[in-house]
This record gives sequence, structure tokens and C-alpha cells, in this order.
Amino acid sequence: MPDIPRPSTAGPSAARPRAASPCATRPNIVFILSDDHAAHSISAYGSRVNTTPHMDRLAAEGARMDALYCTNSICTPSRASILTGTYSHINRAPSIYSVFDHRVRTFPEVLQEQGYQTAVFGKWHLGTTPEALPRGFDDWRIFPNQGDYWDPEMIGPEGREQVEGYATDVVTQQSLDFLSRRDPERPFCLLVHHKAPHRPWIPHPRYAGRYAEGTIPEPETMWDEHEGRAQVVQQVRMQLDDLTPTDYKDQLPTQLEGEEHRRERAAWKYQRYMRDYLRCVQAVDDSIGQLLEHLEDAGVAENTLFIYTSDQGFFLGDHGWFDKRLMLDESLTMPMLARWPAQIPAGTRITDTLSNVDIAATLLEAAGLDPSAELPDQQGRSFLRQLHGTEVPDWRQAVYYRYWEHDDPEHHAPAHYGVRTPELKYIRYYNDGLGTPGSSDRIMPIEDELYDLVADPREMINVAADPAYAEQLAAMQQLTAQMQAEVGDAPYEGPDTPRLEWPTAR
Repeated sequence: MPDIPRPSTAGPSAARPRAASPCATRPNIVFILSDDHAAHSISAYGSRVNTTPHMDRLAAEGARMDALYCTNSICTPSRASILTGTYSHINRAPSIYSVFDHRVRTFPEVLQEQGYQTAVFGKWHLGTTPEALPRGFDDWRIFPNQGDYWDPEMIGPEGREQVEGYATDVVTQQSLDFLSRRDPERPFCLLVHHKAPHRPWIPHPRYAGRYAEGTIPEPETMWDEHEGRAQVVQQVRMQLDDLTPTDYKDQLPTQLEGEEHRRERAAWKYQRYMRDYLRCVQAVDDSIGQLLEHLEDAGVAENTLFIYTSDQGFFLGDHGWFDKRLMLDESLTMPMLARWPAQIPAGTRITDTLSNVDIAATLLEAAGLDPSAELPDQQGRSFLRQLHGTEVPDWRQAVYYRYWEHDDPEHHAPAHYGVRTPELKYIRYYNDGLGTPGSSDRIMPIEDELYDLVADPREMINVAADPAYAEQLAAMQQLTAQMQAEVGDAPYEGPDTPRLEWPTAR
């Protein structure tokens, strides 16, 4: 049986390794954040279902992060963690019903104070109250809440307006306009926040015909029966058959109705869901190409740190599911591709375990700043050295995760926390909302899962009750408690566990 892994001395491998060197000038930053984009729908990550040439270019000419994980797989919490470098219990935005009230500083605020021109366009999803609107930006336009794919309403410093066009194109054009009118004597930090490929997956008509239904490969785990998993996981409403007509946008054939046709119906829905999801991804990939072209034409691409990522992963029929929330890898894993020709060796592959709370520190250090001094509440660690192709022997190869939004009204995903290492994953479903916005008052029995990621990389077999894994289970439970103590998150101790104060008005 595998032992608990210790911090590895094996860092990233690079096609052209070289030591880090200070920048002659502060870099520009373009940070593109999409929504619900699974790494396994990017061809640079080996996708079987589509091709993404511009994302692939970022990987070829820069770095690909192979083990970047979110600490709470849902939109609002991940975005708050990216901006602040803190876990949900610190920034107090644990669910999509939460607001981000700026109780902790963000990396754009720091960069603006340090002379950067800053802007954000697109999906914010951190609330629209005065306390929650963007801060630290010279220019901004955001969608209220989830936003619309067509002719979206946007909120900016001057109020609300409706903008004609397709959301991905609108955000791209606003970003290009900002780059065109910037002061060329000052560095800039541009946040490009696409709605796509979030549900309800409405693609632009220009992609009609791509990824036609019936041609999209099914994942190997699509017909997972969930035997042996926690009961609360077996009951989540994220099965492919839970997709609605708004999702698959077609007339369900009458011959697929009835419980006896559940499997055929799920396969039919999968093809249509994935068709539109992948077409939405295509628009994001094209947007990356437009932005890269603009930077090259302006002569600033060499010293621009250009990052593409998503706020979390997504189930693309994996284990028979769509959506995210759970701690299995398809949901937990965030794609990240980074290009910075002046500093990042082409073809760098980073295998160290990273998380979204590390991003703010990385961007600040790239800008020549001390993350701990500028963001005293941040809990992450910069992975700038890994981007340079340098090994970091003392890097911790473990990530702590906590999903707070227990038994939510639509998907009924359970509250849980746990730890992932390269070899093992431990999950405790404590199943209590603890007053988290959007959670129900139902409390279910505690359940555990343990996965051997070496013997079972697709996480099909829960070995928590297997006597042969008793030692590993105990060690992972101890590691979870240790990491909770380190980040200041209280373990669940029953219904009397103290409730935290959560801001709720959106």
C-alpha cells in the first residue's frame, strides 16, 4: 500500500531550463479567467473531445500547470480566493449566495497603488452591492451575477447599460479597447473574465457545425454506477439525465422517455450538452488569439505575463455527471497556462501541487513586490520560481479543500473537506451547512472517502472502509487536521460547531 507522500524534491521539468533573473522593467499582466472550463477540454492537456490552438500556443511557448487545484469548486468562492490569496473562511465568500465585501485586500488593489493601470471586464460574480463592486481598477465593466450570453447588461463606474453582442466578444473588445488607450509608459494589469463556458452554454452561431452531436467521445467513467461511494454523493442532482431542455436545446425523442431508457437518454443529452459547451470554449480560445495578436502588434508581448485559467474544473460526463462542487479531480483541477517570453522557458511543465490561493502571491512577486507585506492576510505561496523553471525542494505537495454550500437547492451537493496529495485523496462529508448562505438545514450522517490515486487514478474505488488502507486513512485524517490548523479553518465537531458570520446581500 502507498505511504503518505512527503514534500517532493521533484519540481517542474522545462524544455530550456534557466535560472530566474530580475526583470529590467515591471511586467504587464493579462489574466484571463473563464468559468467552469475543465482542463480536459484543452488539447494542450490531452483533450479527446476538442482542439484549442491558442491555448495550446500558451503551453508551447510558456508553462503548463499540471497540478493546480481550487480550494472550493464553485464560482464565487474560487474568484474570491484568486483575488485575495485566502481561503473561504477568511474572505467570507464560501458560496454562490455570498458576497465579497473586501474585508481583505486584493492583488489588483495593490498593483493599482504601485502604479499599474488596472481593469476588469466580464464576469465578477462577487455581488453587486456597493460593498461588493470591484475596487482597485481604473476601468471596469462587469455582468450582474451570472450575466447573459447575448446583449448582456453590464455594470460600470457610470451605472448599468446593455451592450449589444455576444458576451465573449463583448469582453474581448472591451479588453482590446483598454489596451489601445493605455499609457504606454506604465505597466498594466488586465483581468479578462469570460462568462463562457458556464451553463446554459449558448454558443455563437459562427461555431455551428463544430462538434456535432453524435461525434463527441464519451469519457471512460461515464457509466460509473457510484457503488461504494458515500451515500450523499450518490444522491447529488448532477447526473446527465438531470440536464433540462434549456441545457440541451433540442426536442427529446419520445422513444427515449421512461426509466427503462435512462442510459440512452443520458447519452443523447451528453452529446448536446457537450456540443454547446465546446462551442463556447472555442470562442474563448479565439479571444486569446486576438489578445495575443494585439500585444505582439503593440510590441509588448515579450514582457507581458499572459495567463489563462478557469475558476474551477467541470464534469464533462465524467462519472455520469455535469457541474462541479465535488472534490473529485475533474471538478478540483484548474487549467493554467502562462506565457512570458522574457522570463518563462518555452515548454515548461510544472508538476508541483498548486492552488488558487497561490495565484495572488505569484502575480505580486512577478511585479517585484513582497506578497506578505502587500497582502498580509494572504495564505498562499508564490510559484514564480517554478514558472522560471527552477526546482523548489521544500514545496508542499498537498492541497486543502472545503466545499461549504451544503445541500444546495438545485444540485444538493454535500458539505465536505479533505486533502489531496499526489498519491492519496481523503474526503470527509460532514454534511452540515453551518449557516452557510444557500445551504439547507438538513444534517446527514458523516461519511468518508479515500482514493488511492496511484492504483486508481480515475477515483472509482472508495477504499476508506478497506482494512488494508487503515494506516493511510489515519495518516490522511491527521494531515487534514494539520492543514486545517495551519490555515485556521475549524474542523467539524458536530451540530454545535460554531457558525461563522457570512455577508449575504448580493
